[in-house]
Amino acid sequence: MFSAVRRLLALSIVTFSLAWSAVPSLDGSWEAMKAKSTDIDLYGTLFVRITTTPSHVTLVRQFGTVRRFVDSLVLPLNGSVVQVPVTERAFPTNVFMGLSMVAGSKRAVHVVPGKDGLIVEETFRLRGSQGETSVTARHRFTTAGTGEVLTYAVERSTRTSGPPTVYQLKKVGWKQAYVLTLEDNWEIGGKLPVNAMLISLQGVVNKNGPLMYIMYPEDWPFTYVTSVFGFYRDTRNYSFQELKTAEVAITTLKQFVKGYIVWDKKVRNSLTVAFTIAGLESAVVVSEELIPMVEKAGLKKVVDLRGTFAGMNDTQIYTWAYDRYWARCNKEFIIWMGGEFGEVMKPAVADWGIYKGAFFSDLSCRLTDTTEYRLADRLLSEMKPMSLVMGWHSYKKDLEREFVTLTSRYGHRVEGLHTLPDLSFSAQVPASPGFAYKNNHTIVPGKTYVPEKKVYVTCVQTDGIGLGAWLKPGRGEIPYAWEVLTNYTWMAPAMAEYFYTLATPNDYFIGCLSGPGYMYPKAVPPPLLQKLIAISREQMKELDLRVFETMDYSEGATVEGNTDLPEDIVKMYYDGLPESIGFINGYAPSHTFAVRNGRPFLSYDYYLSPERPEGDAVADLQELARVNPARPYFLLVHIRESSDIKRVKGILDKLGPEFEVVALDKFLVMAGQQPTFKERFKTTGH
Repeated sequence: MFSAVRRLLALSIVTFSLAWSAVPSLDGSWEAMKAKSTDIDLYGTLFVRITTTPSHVTLVRQFGTVRRFVDSLVLPLNGSVVQVPVTERAFPTNVFMGLSMVAGSKRAVHVVPGKDGLIVEETFRLRGSQGETSVTARHRFTTAGTGEVLTYAVERSTRTSGPPTVYQLKKVGWKQAYVLTLEDNWEIGGKLPVNAMLISLQGVVNKNGPLMYIMYPEDWPFTYVTSVFGFYRDTRNYSFQELKTAEVAITTLKQFVKGYIVWDKKVRNSLTVAFTIAGLESAVVVSEELIPMVEKAGLKKVVDLRGTFAGMNDTQIYTWAYDRYWARCNKEFIIWMGGEFGEVMKPAVADWGIYKGAFFSDLSCRLTDTTEYRLADRLLSEMKPMSLVMGWHSYKKDLEREFVTLTSRYGHRVEGLHTLPDLSFSAQVPASPGFAYKNNHTIVPGKTYVPEKKVYVTCVQTDGIGLGAWLKPGRGEIPYAWEVLTNYTWMAPAMAEYFYTLATPNDYFIGCLSGPGYMYPKAVPPPLLQKLIAISREQMKELDLRVFETMDYSEGATVEGNTDLPEDIVKMYYDGLPESIGFINGYAPSHTFAVRNGRPFLSYDYYLSPERPEGDAVADLQELARVNPARPYFLLVHIRESSDIKRVKGILDKLGPEFEVVALDKFLVMAGQQPTFKERFKTTGH
């Protein structure tokens, strides 16, 4: 009999050990993620430590930090019951209930062998206001997938209603980061110096990993800042410690900083030059009044630009910076710190430039601004072909089309804007393990789509998702297409995951804009254009995109110039993107149309600005339908980024029964099957 029991006990140990090895290891120190866990009330947090040997498991639960409760158990894996003395009355999972453990009693605790992680069962006495009762509790510890998260569930015989008690924990010290909030003042005489210092701190600190995230004002052009923060915290399991003041931020993170650079508040572009130096020297930028703060933290001066640029124009300032720093700068990224001008600067993209060690400027790309143009041209000519120009042109100096035309001549790609935030953080957060980007295609392969004698309308929201109506009312109510910045496959993969995860069945993503980044194809040298289209093809495959958008203002805007594409360039897109079901073109209405093997190339017929009164917009669309009487008529509508979908739907609902709003992919397939538009290209050379 005794031998049989020993054999059974040995079999139990082997069985449990095999089951334990069949799941990702639970060993290690884990901390609760508050946003994903049952409320821990008084203690605020929970730590779990699990250590296993072939015969035993050590389980330590600690509720709280300074004010805490610790329960430490060493349990045999063969299921033997251990009698554990109760020395404290605290009932840690629910201290605000009138329940207490019975000091002097004992808990009967044992491991329940199984294939579902670690299960610990205990029986104990619990005292309420009416006396004592016996309680059985099960503590279940499991991991899944890659084992990044430990799930700790508690079941009690006395708790038979309400939500389950579940804690989600991650390894201690894993995915720990900091967050701070900037004040909504960007004037040199206001809060710009502090904000610029903190943005430069972010760029320097994040060279060591995704450690610092910045929260921007609610009306920031990139509307997703707060929502993406929640995604990183709640879905990607980052924990963020808030840094409430600039001084706390510098003191906490000074270990990552090698010094400080002083910029001159009397010369605005000295700050732009300071950003260049910050990336090369891993230093923060400060104005004069912030020097005591950073020196108190122990930082040493690297460069002092005060007085250096007195009397200089911008060409001279950036020539000075070029002569001293250009050779050391990254030749695949360059930052145009443009946008607002004068006393205001909104340098959100500076963290990325510092992180990449890029050169900063806001030089004019207008041909008549002779000296600035020549220097801008020189900088761009010395970059590697197909580099990324981050930021934006100066609203004071030149036009968007002048800026993008010059960058395109070297095959470079623009990724705007100067207000693009937190990229040094997002670039280092990969998509979830195993995550695949899946678009909401409505076309069923092999099915034939025959259009009726109707006016088919489809809507595309441009200027990228971040500047669009993504978080505004109405998304999901009607079919809607959104531009995806295809460089996010490598530049911000988790942010792309965020958008794909939130997409409704009516949200359809398309590639843009003319290439892997914003460029004008007529201005790009043809050999480089072919290479850029090839890059777009690979990115579109990864993002599951089947529609591509082009735009070209290199010969002027719609009214003043010619935004049409010549046939040879259109052919390059057809040949280079063979998986695409169609192409769309323009910003304001354009006039390039084609169809090849059922794959249409359509230009926008209407541009809906946020300011256009709804009644006028309705009349515009109805008039377009009368001017284009053949049916079906395919009416491609561009929605400006600041419009919300509720407003757009209100306009479309008033058009009448002849109009039908359809998804973009269905729209293009039908247009390719029964094109009623006239083929048209730019007729002169490019």
